[in-house]
Amino acid sequence: MAQQLWTLYGAPGWGSVLAEAMLTWCGVPFAFEDVDGFDTPGPARDRLLAANPLAQVPTVVLPDGQVMAESAAIALLLSEMYPEAGLAPPPGHPDRPAFLRWLVWLVAAVYPTFTYADYPDRWVASEPDAFKARVDGHRQDLWLTFEAQLGPGPFALGERFSALDIYLCAMVRWRPRRAWFESCCPKIAAIARRVDGIHTLQPVWRRNYGDQ
Repeated sequence: MAQQLWTLYGAPGWGSVLAEAMLTWCGVPFAFEDVDGFDTPGPARDRLLAANPLAQVPTVVLPDGQVMAESAAIALLLSEMYPEAGLAPPPGHPDRPAFLRWLVWLVAAVYPTFTYADYPDRWVASEPDAFKARVDGHRQDLWLTFEAQLGPGPFALGERFSALDIYLCAMVRWRPRRAWFESCCPKIAAIARRVDGIHTLQPVWRRNYGDQ
C-alpha cells in the first residue's frame, strides 16, 4: 500500500519554509499546496481557508485529515512521530529545557514582530513607517540577546542539531537579513551557514530563496 501523503499549505519564502524543512529532514512524504498570495482575497486564500479558517501558513493536513498549524506544534509533533530524526531532545534529556525555551521564544517573541512590522496599518492609525522601524529595532535587540546566550556551537544546543537550527537558517534570510547577522550576530550566522550546507535541506532553501 502506498504511503499516504501529508499536505503542506505554504508560500515560497514565508514561514511555511520551517515546516517544509522539518518534513524534509524527517523524510516525510508530502504534497506542497502553493497558496502564494494568501494574505489578500483571492483563490489562493480561499484554498487555504478551506483547510484552515485562520488562514495560517504553514498549515499541514495529516493523512488522517487532522489539521495542524503553528510551526512549533508541528516541530513537536514531528519530533514525537520521528524521534530518530532528532528534531528535539527527548524528554529527560539535559538539553530538553533549553530546546523548549528557545523554540517557544522564537515563535512567541521573534516571529510576531514580522506580523506587526509587515502590516503596520493594522496596528497603528498614524506613522506606520515609524512603528515598523521600532518593531524592526526591537527584533534586532531580541536577536542580540539570543546571540549573547549561545555557546560556541556548532549548533544552537551545542553539539546537537535540532529544529532550532532550521529556524535560524530560515530566519537569517528575513529582516534584518544576512549581512546584519554576519556583522552583529556571528554565532547565529555561523549556525545558519552550517545548516545551509546540509545536503538534505539544500533543495528547500533553493525552492524558497533561490541562491540567498
